[in-house]
Amino acid sequence: METTRQQKISRLIQKELGDIFQKQTQAMHGVLVSVSAVRISPDMSICRVYLSVFPSERSKEIVDNINQNSRQIRYELGTRVRYQLRIIPELKFFVDDSLDYIDHIDELLKK
Repeated sequence: METTRQQKISRLIQKELGDIFQKQTQAMHGVLVSVSAVRISPDMSICRVYLSVFPSERSKEIVDNINQNSRQIRYELGTRVRYQLRIIPELKFFVDDSLDYIDHIDELLKK
């Protein structure tokens, strides 16, 4: 159960990271990265970010690249939210494969 403060910070981080990824992926044609969910720990030190990547075939490669560059992304996030947050949480990125799972279930139901 998330507190109200955790929910507000999660929404703030989701909005800002979505904007960061939108600007970064404009140079990469045919790739779309969106932030589908953000979960933050109760002590506000660790943030789990779930990314939805299109095309889904390249999602593992792109999320691995993002995890390697998480320090730069955290710095960029810190410059954007420095007046709202005292401590910028450590970012961990994961693939959100819920859409692929839904498609798989739909295919199974159609059989």
